[in-house]
Amino acid sequence: MGDPKFQRKKYETPKHPWQRDRIEEERIILKEYGLKNKKEIWKMVSLLRSFSNQVKKLIAAKDNQAEKEKALLLKRLHLLGLIKKTAQLDDILSLTQKDIMERRLQTIVHRKGLAKSMKQARQFIVHGHIKIKDKKMTIPSYSVKKEEEDFITFVPKSTLANPDHPERVIQKKESKKSEKITEKSEKVSKTQKTDKTEKSEK
Repeated sequence: MGDPKFQRKKYETPKHPWQRDRIEEERIILKEYGLKNKKEIWKMVSLLRSFSNQVKKLIAAKDNQAEKEKALLLKRLHLLGLIKKTAQLDDILSLTQKDIMERRLQTIVHRKGLAKSMKQARQFIVHGHIKIKDKKMTIPSYSVKKEEEDFITFVPKSTLANPDHPERVIQKKESKKSEKITEKSEKVSKTQKTDKTEKSEK
């Protein structure tokens, strides 16, 4: 049985260490989602594999227990925002690695605009600046439930909770710049239109 204090690996490593396509794909995902190492990818892949294996078993089984497990699995994945409420088991098999990665707390913090980059989102979480409802979260790989998305904010005692914090003011400046650019483009388009109308009248 082993020592209960010793935790077993919750993921599987690739069977072949040198697969060019897989290594290239992992490199892109590491950069895109600001991950610390490839273990985080393997954990998500193992989670996705466990879902698909469970689905295959449930499709083959026809008893009442299988129906209960099917309903529980669909409910769980719907709460995680991975599938729609009307989804069936076949829809679970079509889930991809990116679908799982998009539900990580680190990804959602960045998508919500609380951080400028994925790496910064990770830093905010690990350093205890992010909370969900009343609970401080320090695990970037936490799978966010659909109902929790609107409650992801900065911890009140955190310096980042201040909207004038330098790391947040930069975002405001960038948005102001974009607003100025759009205003300039609108003015240019208006002047061009007036010039065309004047030429047509002449």
